[in-house]
Amino acid sequence: MTTMMRVDTNSHAILRDLAAQQHTSMQDVLARAVEAYRRQQLIDATSAAYAALRANPEAWKHYQAEIASLDGALTDGLTAAQE
Repeated sequence: MTTMMRVDTNSHAILRDLAAQQHTSMQDVLARAVEAYRRQQLIDATSAAYAALRANPEAWKHYQAEIASLDGALTDGLTAAQE
């Protein structure tokens, strides 16, 4: 499914040039750019959340303890030789 949207002439020219360089469609370039932006937003939000957590020493200590309690949880009781 597609829809139409307006973009400024500069953005259109950039999309056109990138599409030509990559031998793909402008829609594909735009879709990739939007996905990259979405992922970057997620990374930025996660980084901000960790920064806020680290800024609270008590909360960070609790988080570290919780993470430590999970250490080895994925080994299902296997030793290094069994893995």
